[in-house]
Amino acid sequence: MKAIVQTDPDTPRSLELQDVDVPELRSGEVLVKVKVAGVNRGDILQTMGAYPPPPGASDIIGLEAAGVIEDAGDTDWKAGTEVGCLLAGGGYAEYVAVPQGQLLPLPKGFSLEETAAVVEVGCTVWSNLGIEAGLHEGQRVLIHGGGGGIGTFAIQVAKALGAEVAVTAGSQEKLDRCRELGADILINYKEQDFVDELKGSCDVILDIIGAKYLEKNMKCLAKDGKLIIIGMQGGTKADINLAPMLPKRLTIQGTTLRARDLDDKAEIVAGTIKNVWPMLEDGRVKHALHGTYPLADAAQAHATLDSGEVTGTLVLTV
Repeated sequence: MKAIVQTDPDTPRSLELQDVDVPELRSGEVLVKVKVAGVNRGDILQTMGAYPPPPGASDIIGLEAAGVIEDAGDTDWKAGTEVGCLLAGGGYAEYVAVPQGQLLPLPKGFSLEETAAVVEVGCTVWSNLGIEAGLHEGQRVLIHGGGGGIGTFAIQVAKALGAEVAVTAGSQEKLDRCRELGADILINYKEQDFVDELKGSCDVILDIIGAKYLEKNMKCLAKDGKLIIIGMQGGTKADINLAPMLPKRLTIQGTTLRARDLDDKAEIVAGTIKNVWPMLEDGRVKHALHGTYPLADAAQAHATLDSGEVTGTLVLTV
């Protein structure tokens, strides 16, 4: 089969379409003929050597895809079924082996391209806002990187859950997009200090920045507030003042989706299908498909995503 291979581990953009072996199925897996693969920031980090696949996962890049089941293996799925796929790796290829618990039906009315743009982000947002944070009506959530793929999706899910949404973004264009999606409080982090706007008022913070924002995030949390860190674009190491945590009963939690075991992922996928797919099907949440590239142009797709100009998600067509 054809797949994207990084030919030089020291050159993140050295992504070429090459011949590789079709993956062999293990028990409980199906073989999916990939039609569309999603592009995520984790893919870029992998090419930089900063986000390797977990043990046993494919070395091929790609955390989500959509396609057609080619071989159902020993599962109850049927060949020919169109599915979305949550992956630990392997999406940038013509075929991928997928554990059966990580298959999702296409949301009603969604194309394969649209499905590939919502699988990983849907599971990420639901696992953090829905499962870990328990976000509910009447709470205030701060979403950093509101204009990105996770941010644009998280805004809509949070509004569908009845929360008030504050966002940070680095341009007026992105803030305008956040407003269109339902964000209530818009903060340009290049011109405003979000602590001045939100000090002590946030029940939940969804953070892609990490160390750089830790102290400020803690200042923004209300009593019993939860800071959920899902990215480290602002570094990995920071000093922490424990004093405010005790009287305010604060929780700081780090999560990642890729490294979870199969049972955890299956539970998250099931929760996403139950809770998020209806939001997509009735229009409360819309996909944010920014653009498509041929699989062979994966390096260009990475450059586009890395530019910071993307509002939403990118996909590769196979």
